[in-house]
Amino acid sequence: MNFALILFVLLVATGLIWLTDVLVFRKRRQPGAPDPLWVEYGAGFFPVILVVFVLRSFIAEPFKIPSGSMIPTLQIGDFILVNKFTYGIRLPVINKKVIPLNDPKVGDVIVFRYPEDPSLDYIKRVVGVPGDKVAYQDKRLTINGKPVPTKALPDYLHGDRLYYSQHFEENLGGVQHEILNDADAPAFISDAIQFPGRDDCLYNNSGVLCTVPPGHYFVMGDNRDNSRDSRFWGFVPDENIVGKAFFIWWNFGEMRRIGSFH
Repeated sequence: MNFALILFVLLVATGLIWLTDVLVFRKRRQPGAPDPLWVEYGAGFFPVILVVFVLRSFIAEPFKIPSGSMIPTLQIGDFILVNKFTYGIRLPVINKKVIPLNDPKVGDVIVFRYPEDPSLDYIKRVVGVPGDKVAYQDKRLTINGKPVPTKALPDYLHGDRLYYSQHFEENLGGVQHEILNDADAPAFISDAIQFPGRDDCLYNNSGVLCTVPPGHYFVMGDNRDNSRDSRFWGFVPDENIVGKAFFIWWNFGEMRRIGSFH
C-alpha cells in the first residue's frame, strides 16, 4: 500500500473541498447557517491532513521494524522515526530529490525502497558507498582493504527462539554498533540473484567481494546470518533511499527501548 499516495489524494480532495467552499459556497450561505456535512468533514480534515503530509513527507516518517535482520540494534516491533531531510529534500510520492544535502555515510542505518519491489520498504546499515571495495569473507567485513575493527562480546541469547549467536561490537566508519553471527551458518552466498551491477561482484566459497558503482550503496543487516541484503540482491540506488533511521519512539513489548538508538 502506497500510504504517501493515499495521503496525497486525500490532501488534494479535502483541499479542493475547502477551497471551493471558501470561494463559492460560503458566500451563498445565510449568516449563521451551519456548514453542510460535506464541508464540515471534508474541509475540516484539510488542515490536519496538510500537517501530517508535510511532516511525513519532509521531516520524519514512522516505520515499524518487521523482521529480525537488524537485531540487536533494532528489534521486531520497534517503531522508529526516519529523518526525511538528512540526505536532501525529495518530492513526495515520486521520491525525486530536488535539493541535495548530505550523502549516506558508512555506518548509517537507512530505510529504502527494495530495488526488486519498490512497494516494500527495507531497513539496513550502509557498509559501502560509491567507489568502495567491500569484501565480506569468512564473515569478516573489509572496506577498501582495511578490516573493520570488531570486539568480541558475550554470546547473544535470542529470547524468542532460545538460541545463542556470536556477538561482536563493530566500529564502522566511527559508528559503534553490535552485530551477530551464527557459528553454524555457511559463509558462502548460495542464492544471489542476477541484479544490476552484479559484474562488479565476485562470489566465492568465503563470501562476496563488490565494488560499489556510482550512485549506489552496499547495505547489510546487523544480524549478519539472518539478513537478506546487498549480498543477495545487489546495490541500493540513491533514488530509492527514503531517509536515515535515528530514533525508537515506541515498542509495545519493551518500553525501556523507547528513546534508544541514535
